[in-house]
Amino acid sequence: MDHRLPISRRNLLFGAAALGVPAALVGCGSDAPSAAPGGTASGNLGTITLGSNASDEIPKKSLETQVKAFTQATVKINTVDHNTFQENINRYLRGTPEDVFTWFAGYRMQFFAEQGLAIEISDVWREIGGDYTQAFKDQSTGIDGKQYFVPSTYYPWAVFYRKSLWQEKGYEPPATLDEFTALAKKMKADGIIPIAFADKDGWPAMGTFDILNMRMNGYDFHVSLMQGKQSWTDPKVRQVFDTWRGLMEYHQPAALGRTWQEAGQSLAQKKTGMYLLGMFVAQQFPEADRDDLDFFTFPEINPAYGTDSIDAPIDGYMISAKAKNVDGAKALLKHLAQASSQNIATKLDPGTLAASSKADTSGYSALQKRGAELVSKATHIAQFLDRDTRPDFASTVMIPSLQSFVSKPNEIDSLLTSIEKQKANIFR
Repeated sequence: MDHRLPISRRNLLFGAAALGVPAALVGCGSDAPSAAPGGTASGNLGTITLGSNASDEIPKKSLETQVKAFTQATVKINTVDHNTFQENINRYLRGTPEDVFTWFAGYRMQFFAEQGLAIEISDVWREIGGDYTQAFKDQSTGIDGKQYFVPSTYYPWAVFYRKSLWQEKGYEPPATLDEFTALAKKMKADGIIPIAFADKDGWPAMGTFDILNMRMNGYDFHVSLMQGKQSWTDPKVRQVFDTWRGLMEYHQPAALGRTWQEAGQSLAQKKTGMYLLGMFVAQQFPEADRDDLDFFTFPEINPAYGTDSIDAPIDGYMISAKAKNVDGAKALLKHLAQASSQNIATKLDPGTLAASSKADTSGYSALQKRGAELVSKATHIAQFLDRDTRPDFASTVMIPSLQSFVSKPNEIDSLLTSIEKQKANIFR
C-alpha cells in the first residue's frame, strides 16, 4: 500500500462511529505544569514535556484535563498559538522541541517522519492497535510502514447553520450548487450575510478550495494536485476558482481581517446564515445554543462525484526525535490513546469526535452524532489542504495565494501561473 495516499473509504476509517527557539521562551506560549491529582506524579517516569497547539480555550482545557489523569509522571505543557505552532513546526522540530507534540495524521505526519524528525512508535501501536480501525493505523503510518502518530480526535467539515433562524425564514438545505446560490440570494434579500467567511489566519479558505475541487473534479484529482502531480494551470483548477469567484458576492466581506472565531460568532449571533468550517465551530457557541447548531454537507456540483468526498482531519500526537524522555513520552501517548482520555475530549469539546473505536459515543450531542454519521457515509476523506500536501508548499505558496484570491478574485490566470511556477520549484 502507498501510505502517502489518504484512505479513501471513510466507512473503513471510522467504522460505526517563532518556534526555532526553546518553546518555553516563545512569547505567546505558556508553561503549564500538569500532574497527578495533588500536584505530584505518582509514577516514576520523571518529567515529560508536551508542545501543544491547543491554544483556544476549549481545546486547551480538554488537553489539560486529559493530562491531569495521567499519574505516571509530571507533564509540563507548553501551549503556543495554533497558527504560530503550525507555520513554524519545521524550525521547532529541528531546534529544541518538547518530548511530545500535537500534530496531524496523514501526509504531514509522514513528511516529518521521513525527515527523521519524529520517533517511531510501532511498539506503542502493538499495545493500542486493538482500539483503532486499520485505516486509522494507516493514517498513522509512515512511508516506511512504521507508526509515528497516535490519533486522538477528528472532525468533519460541512456547512453549519442555526436551526431556529432557518425555521423562522423557511430555509431548506440545498442539494445542488444552483440551490445553494438561490438560498444565498434569498438570505441576502432578507438582510442576512449569506456565508460567514474569514481568512486572517490563512488556512480557513483552504477548506473552500478543497470542497469545490472535490465536488467538481473528484477526490483522486484533488489528492493528485496536492501531491504536485497535476498542474495548477489545468482548466479544471481554473474552473474551481471561477466557481468560487461566483460565490464571492455572498461571502462575508473583509475576510482577511477576520478570524474564524469571529466568523463563528457571527453565525451564533444570526448575523450570517451559514458557514463552511470544521465542526469545531461549535466552540464559538454558548452552551445553551449548541443544540440549535446543525449542518449539511456541501451540495453537489458535478453529478459524476456527487457529495462523496469531505474533509475530516485527524488530530493527535507524535514524539520528537530530540525527545529527552522517550519512555515517558510513550507512556503519555498510550494514555492519550485510551478511550477514557478521548471521552474527556469529546465531552469538553463539542466540535470533536473520538478516534478510538472503544470510546463512549452514547454521550455524544446530536451534533456529534450527526457528524459521525456524515463521516461514516462519505466515500472519500481528505485530511485538509495543508495536511495533504508538503508543509512548505502549503505555508509559503497556498496561504498567500488564496489570500490574494480572496482580495482580488478577478486575477485568476496570473495567480494560477504563479502557483504552478512555485510548485515546480518545491516538488522536485
